[in-house]
Amino acid sequence: MALFFRAREDPERADASRRVAAFARSALQLSDDDAVTVSEIACGDPECGGAETVILIMRAGRKTAAAKLKMPIAKATEADVAAALIDLADR
Repeated sequence: MALFFRAREDPERADASRRVAAFARSALQLSDDDAVTVSEIACGDPECGGAETVILIMRAGRKTAAAKLKMPIAKATEADVAAALIDLADR
């Protein structure tokens, strides 16, 4: 039997993730049938500041699309998110 322990999520990161997801929903005018996930992953590129934000857009009836921000979730602004998603607006 394997036991899995989930690390307690940082409330500030969770709030930032929800904020970025809301920015993405607004920028792409997503419906309730569409889903958005926002993750922060380690990034070795000095431009990232140690972390990169990945936004996945899952629209009903379409392939999943991804956008990346070379910054931690907490630093992402609405303008950053809109710029990262510009190529996904018509997809």
